[in-house]
Amino acid sequence: MIYRLQRKFILISVVSVFAVIILMFGLMTAFSISSMNRTLDLLADKVSAGGGQFPDLFGNNRLSRPNKADDPRGNGYITPETRFSTRYFTVFLDSEGDVQNTNTDFIYSVSEDKAVEYAQSVMNKDKTSGWLSNYRYNIYNTDYGKAVVFIDGSTNLASLYQSIIISAVVLFGCAFLVLVLITLLSKRVVKPIAESYEKQKQFITDANHELKTPLTLILANLDIAEAELGNNEWLDDIRIEGKRMTELVNQLVALSRMDENEQKIDAIQLQLSDIVADTVSDFSVLASENEKTLSAEIEPSVTLTGDETLIRRLLSILLDNALKYCDAGGEITVSLKRKHHIVLTVENTYKDIDNLELDRLFDRFYRADKARTFTGGYGVGLSIAKSIVEKHHGEITAYKKDSTHIGFKVVVR
Repeated sequence: MIYRLQRKFILISVVSVFAVIILMFGLMTAFSISSMNRTLDLLADKVSAGGGQFPDLFGNNRLSRPNKADDPRGNGYITPETRFSTRYFTVFLDSEGDVQNTNTDFIYSVSEDKAVEYAQSVMNKDKTSGWLSNYRYNIYNTDYGKAVVFIDGSTNLASLYQSIIISAVVLFGCAFLVLVLITLLSKRVVKPIAESYEKQKQFITDANHELKTPLTLILANLDIAEAELGNNEWLDDIRIEGKRMTELVNQLVALSRMDENEQKIDAIQLQLSDIVADTVSDFSVLASENEKTLSAEIEPSVTLTGDETLIRRLLSILLDNALKYCDAGGEITVSLKRKHHIVLTVENTYKDIDNLELDRLFDRFYRADKARTFTGGYGVGLSIAKSIVEKHHGEITAYKKDSTHIGFKVVVR
């Protein structure tokens, strides 16, 4: 149980750390892409405003060096060197969509024919701006038709990819280091729980040894007392309560042993269909004596690799629980099917199902009866059933079938 808790702690930490890292990486990447697009769109807007050429925003006087306050745009994205470092080309089209003119003077790698091909490609799109290959384009209106400005974004894309790679390496490297630390420190985190759990198991073991001897003596002395005094209701009550106490101690010890991860089960190939049929047959007599109906729908030839003793105990617990809590004159149904997994269900009528806390039924010593009057159970059986199912790498759940039926489903993969 402790190792399972430690693994769960590590798993939750892994999921949490990577979720945060992926979110941060996604936001950083989205912000970088958005910032790059805004910058290139700004350059395209300037070329569009210049009629297909980048305008001289700062004048031709090379001796003047404008400061940030002189920047017509209001920030430092555009400098006096921007018009010389920006690579772009423009294609002009008339109102019919025919190419009238091209301007490829400010780019070396694109010919006029290629520029026309690019322009015709983007004109077929619904968007007025976007990406085509390594070029950011912007379609704008002119007095004679339309024009398409292409800004070379290859340098920006290379910088973006490099930034993304560096960010990924740094973020996921940090995440890996954090997870290593979490793994190393996880034992210290669960250590108080482990110590408490070990003390609990030791207490149950010690209590078992301390209680078994006096219980055995009490029951043995009852036989002697009955031989001398004869049968009477007081001795019968003592025997009943002594047997109850013995059964409870045995169940606690069994539950403690089931919780030990080191305890291996004797797994063999089982004919689960036959085992379920045998158990249902055994409980059919008890159901009839209590005026309850027990029926089963068992798919033949369902096999399971597991411990036969534990599987029979699981079935006995579920059917015994159904018999105890089934309404008078009610019905109990058992179903065994193999779909993608083995599915076993045990359902019974229970009129007070709305008052049940289904998520707590597998808690130890939980009883739906708040007055805790004795009904034949101790609130331990379903906990043992859950441990048996987990030993076989399955899961068990309680569910409300309808307003009058409760069910337990076991799924084994």
